[in-house]
Amino acid sequence: MTGKTKSQAREWVESIVIAIVIAIIIKAFIFETVLVDGHSMLPTLRDKDRLAVNKIGYRITGPQNGEIVVFKYPADPSLMFIKRVIGVEGDRVEIRNHKVYVNGVELDEPYISERPLGEFPEVVVPPNTVFVLGDNRNDSRDSRFTDVGFIPVKNIRGEAVARMWPLPPQKIN
Repeated sequence: MTGKTKSQAREWVESIVIAIVIAIIIKAFIFETVLVDGHSMLPTLRDKDRLAVNKIGYRITGPQNGEIVVFKYPADPSLMFIKRVIGVEGDRVEIRNHKVYVNGVELDEPYISERPLGEFPEVVVPPNTVFVLGDNRNDSRDSRFTDVGFIPVKNIRGEAVARMWPLPPQKIN
């Protein structure tokens, strides 16, 4: 092997290593992709949709009402759930007469296809947590259930910002 061949091989190896390190940093701190598994976010998200998740934005501004977030399921942190933030710290959330109310004001929810069937008594979202609901209100395991409950902000992996698959990519929310 000549010196030139060795240096080219070394450059290739260095480039590959740098690309891998950058990909790991991006996945760990900035963006990752997740696969939707289930129907709890219909009609907004469908089973097998692949989403881009912004992992850094919510750390700067904190979760906001209306955002779709990916979080660790409190009953089994090895599982990830995808739901919509309905209430943040201090908000009063309730479901009555098939409508969701936050701080006494009915939510305008153009992203749902059917109103919730059940009632849910008013709760106040505790500090450093959020209240989440699936867009498919009648087929979603969300903050209305004790095994999910209020989601600690530290459990949120990020905000789902775009559907990558099926093509074409499109912004969600």
